[in-house]
Amino acid sequence: MEKAMQQSHGTSYAEYNRNLEKRIEIEKEREKDYKASKKLIAQFG
Repeated sequence: MEKAMQQSHGTSYAEYNRNLEKRIEIEKEREKDYKASKKLIAQFG
């Protein structure tokens, strides 16, 4: 999980847990990626 967090978001999991602002930023990015994926799937479905 640590490696995935570092590669995907450029931060460690420990920093993600410590820093609320960083956590919010990452979660917004994840939500954006999720919505883009759902939209892409809907086009092919």
